Amino acid sequence: MTSTLDRYRPLMLSVLRIAIALPFIAHGTQKLFGFPAAEFSPPLLSIFGLAGVLEVVGGVLILVGLFTRPVAFVLSGTMAVAYFMAHAPQSFFPTLNGGDAAILWSFIFLYITFAGPGPLSLDARRGAAPAGAAT
Repeated sequence: MTSTLDRYRPLMLSVLRIAIALPFIAHGTQKLFGFPAAEFSPPLLSIFGLAGVLEVVGGVLILVGLFTRPVAFVLSGTMAVAYFMAHAPQSFFPTLNGGDAAILWSFIFLYITFAGPGPLSLDARRGAAPAGAAT
């Protein structure tokens, strides 16, 4: 059973990368464009505006798998900063402070930094990542 599952590991890495990029982009478009509906629209030249730009641009790069490792590293740090600046001061518990998504994204992006983009990526296509391996 393990060898059967191991065969799909690289493909599932690509699926994970794509699946987490889509809601991540939505958080950015919510900040920048108010879509989907947002309670606030921060100024572009604010920390929240910068976060929105990183979420949209970085999210699209993660989605297509281009410059995946450095982008994932930056986004991992961005989500860690977001958690400690915006969520942790509200409560110690992530379920109460609304920071559980930031924690998950931070660690998933950190994993992708080390694991690579997977075979379904522009990085694999341009030879920056081995197409058949998780690295």
